[in-house]
Amino acid sequence: MPESIERWWERRRFSRGTETPYPIGTYRTEWASYPVLVRQYHPDLNHGITLTQIPPAAEVYLQWQCEAGHIFVATPSEQRDRPGRERRRSSWCPVCSEVARDRPVPARPAPAAAAPSATAAPPQKVRSRSTKTRPARELCTRTPALPVGEPFASTCAPRVASAAEADLRAGLEARLMGVSPLNAVRLARPFFDHLEAWPDVLLPELRVALEYDTTGRHGLEHVGRREAADRRKDRALRSAGWEVIRIRTGRLPKLGPHDLTVAGLSRATYAQLLDELRIIRGALFVDAYLR
Repeated sequence: MPESIERWWERRRFSRGTETPYPIGTYRTEWASYPVLVRQYHPDLNHGITLTQIPPAAEVYLQWQCEAGHIFVATPSEQRDRPGRERRRSSWCPVCSEVARDRPVPARPAPAAAAPSATAAPPQKVRSRSTKTRPARELCTRTPALPVGEPFASTCAPRVASAAEADLRAGLEARLMGVSPLNAVRLARPFFDHLEAWPDVLLPELRVALEYDTTGRHGLEHVGRREAADRRKDRALRSAGWEVIRIRTGRLPKLGPHDLTVAGLSRATYAQLLDELRIIRGALFVDAYLR
């Protein structure tokens, strides 16, 4: 059961037998995936205890302050689960969320009915409409009937919205042959509403899919529930016979055995990527596609 920060800290002091049970920086790596939470946390609101001294799964009430200045109380688990639900900043603060919530427009009162006259026709019975349940969401029918693992050009895939993804593709095409213009892979099981996945870059000859991940403008991308969706996507691609390499920036942690954590696209990044491809498919096979 969650408890106050003072009681939680005192209990940790007693159980660990030390004045500082968790030194500053102990959980720096774990919190690095949540830059918005790092900005919202202030030690002066939590008895001088820094966020890197608190385990992300701790059952403790902490005080947070949103960018609008509202102070609210929430546990680390509650805060970490919120990024994946909403993209808006108001979802981080209950006060902002209440202000931004759509409110129903009150209906106008119906005009008073006139008194029935002697010659008026008797009121007719209104048939009640039967309530219909909303049908279950169906899978997209535009996915072609291809063998599982087959790459293809999907009409459902979103357009490239990140300049970094285009730079990644251009940098790979300058160094490696076989960078495909195709944008989808046929899956064995549904991924949301489709039997297909849309990696950022496909290398069909090597059967490797590349993803370029950043935290986005507001620090909400690829964290929380979106991270769970990334893991699910990777499992679906691997079950279809593809290996996945995620290039993770913004201090995002690795999700798979071949992921790279980098500051951005550079010569060193491409060198690391080629080395990882050699580990996956073998140096002789990969070097045959070098330009």
